[in-house]
Formats: sequence, C-alpha cells, structure tokens
Amino acid sequence: MRPAPRTFDHPGGLHNQTPRRVVFGPGSVAGLRDEVTRLGASRALVVTTPGRTELGDRIAGEIGDVCAGLLPEAVSQVPIELARRGRDKAVGMGADCLVAVGGGAATGLCKGIAYESGLPIIAVPTTYSGSEMTGYCGMTIDGVKRMHESQSMRASTVVYDAELSVSLPPAVSAASALNALAHCIDVVALSSVSPLIVPAALEGARVLTSTLPRLLADPSNLWARNEMLYGAYLGGAALTGGFALQHAVAHMLGGSFGVDHGVAHAVVLPYVTAVLVARAPTPLARVAEAVGTDDLPGFVWDLVHDAGLPVTLADVGLDAADRARAIEISVSADDHSNDAFLHPDTHDQNRAGNPVPVTGDVVAEIIDAATAGERP
Repeated sequence: MRPAPRTFDHPGGLHNQTPRRVVFGPGSVAGLRDEVTRLGASRALVVTTPGRTELGDRIAGEIGDVCAGLLPEAVSQVPIELARRGRDKAVGMGADCLVAVGGGAATGLCKGIAYESGLPIIAVPTTYSGSEMTGYCGMTIDGVKRMHESQSMRASTVVYDAELSVSLPPAVSAASALNALAHCIDVVALSSVSPLIVPAALEGARVLTSTLPRLLADPSNLWARNEMLYGAYLGGAALTGGFALQHAVAHMLGGSFGVDHGVAHAVVLPYVTAVLVARAPTPLARVAEAVGTDDLPGFVWDLVHDAGLPVTLADVGLDAADRARAIEISVSADDHSNDAFLHPDTHDQNRAGNPVPVTGDVVAEIIDAATAGERP
C-alpha cells in the first residue's frame, strides 16, 4: 500500500520570514555605515543597554556622520512604557533608521520603537537570542509579557560579527545559547513551520550543542564565538516558524517574575523537552538524531547543568506559593488580544496544529518537574 501523500500548510504574514539581508563574519561591523546608507538612511539611532554604552559609542563611531545619536536605555522584557519613550525620542531626534547593538534587550527595544514608527532596523547581535531574525517581540504590559508580531519589527539587515561577542561572560553565553536551542526544540512539531525552516532548526541544535562546551572551555575562542552566532542565526530562523510551549513558560518567568530571559529558557527547557518528546515523539526524534543522543530531555538537562545554569525554579526565585500564578499566566498570556499599543496583533500559542497546546495540565507538569529539578 502506498503511503498517504504528504500535506502541510503554514500561515502567511510573518511566519517563516527572515530579514532580507544578512552579513556574517568576524570584522563585518566595519561595513556598518554602508549598510545604513544601503537602506537610504542618513540619521541612524544606535540603541543599546546601559551596560553596553562603550560598545554603543564604538558603533556610533563606525557609522560616523550618519549617526543621529545613542539611546543606551534598553532593558530585558521590553516594558511598553520604555518602548513608547524610545519611539518619542527617535521621532524627536529625527531618526530614519534604528541600529540595535547587543542582545535581545537592544533588539527588542528597537522592535518596540519600530512597531509604531515603522523605522527600519539594522541589528548587530552580540548574544545568541536569535531575536534579530524575527518580526516577533515580547513586550511586558501590566506585568505580563505578551507576544506581538508585525512586519515593521522584522530587521531589514542583520550584521553578525563574532569579534563583538568575545567579551560576553561565559554564564551569559551559556544562558543565551540555551535560549537559541529552545527555539530549535520548540518549533519542530508545529504545523506553522515551513519545511524549509525545519532543517535550520535541526542544524542549529547540532551547532549550538556541540559548540557550547568548547566555548565554555575557551571563552576567547573566536572560532567558537563565530560558530555560536551561526547557531543563533539558525535558531532565530527556526523561531520564525512559530513558538509554543517552551516560550509560553519562559516568557512567564521573565515577564512576570523577573527572571533573566536566557536563564528563564534554560531552567525549564529540559522539562519542556520531556513533555514534547512524550507527546510529539516523531519530530522531536529528529532533534535527538541531530544532536547525537537517544535521550533528548536528559541530554538537555546535562547541558544546562554542566554549564552551571539553574535546573530548579527555586534557583530563580520561585517557590510553591508561585505555582498557581505561574500556570495561570503561562496559559492566559497570549489568549487575550492586546490594545495597550496601537496594534492588536498577538501570537496565539494555541493556534490550530500545535500538537502540545499550552493548557493548565501541561504547564503544571512542567512547573512541577522544574520545581523538583531532577534529571528527566
């Protein structure tokens, strides 16, 4: 008997769309001014975090006379109030382009500014979050992080320069790498992912898991930093295919409990992986094969543990009293349309075709496992 014909579909809009231009390689930031002018821009606002002001100044120097100024105010989880202030400052400075320099916080703030202003974004990532590849952004509104999606938030250009990430502390590098791995694991079972994107998730998982131990053994290794950015690029491309259970729980930890974004992904990833393997074994088996294991949840737990990252919720400040609230927020965060900004777009983590929907029972299983912290 012939097998049934293969069928698939995925939504339009932002799904599976990556930036139009990517420049990759050590030293590539030297051409940043040309990238600004390529967009037809002449007043680029450089956006970074308060802790990366020195790097922001360096990037401002790289683009020279097309720099409109520096905005070193980005923070994690993109509070909506900050995005609004940034938008107003960009307008007041006459900016016609945004340059995000740093990790997901800088990219996220640029996305928040672009969400209403429509200014194009050039992203220069120095961590491995992968946010620069997507038109999605989690913005925190009234203590809850909600996902937004818009073509205006998709970067026009991404410049990956490993020389800028060599100074990234090992612990931050590890958490960021687990963030990128989470994208690869979370997406493979979703019907919204293009068949062209799934191989990026698998290759990204392989590169990230094989490179992280080498990077931690020698944080100044430029080759390892470059490979990790390659893995992040692939993980970010995978994220364009959609996100579900992993991101629902991690965003709850970050947006409502103040857990660092990368750490939030790392601490629950082994337990989310165990749930996904149990409920969607066939696509998750492809990830296991890609990273060379027959025990994917245990493999991920070992990776997190060996990197010195937390494996229990108690280690990130949650206790039994937080259980009910954590479950409620995870389930409800993306069930509500958002009218706090001018655009109502949100991403529904329970969209049709998700084989492991974000339900109370499923999230409770993850929260309880992460509370115990035992190897799956």
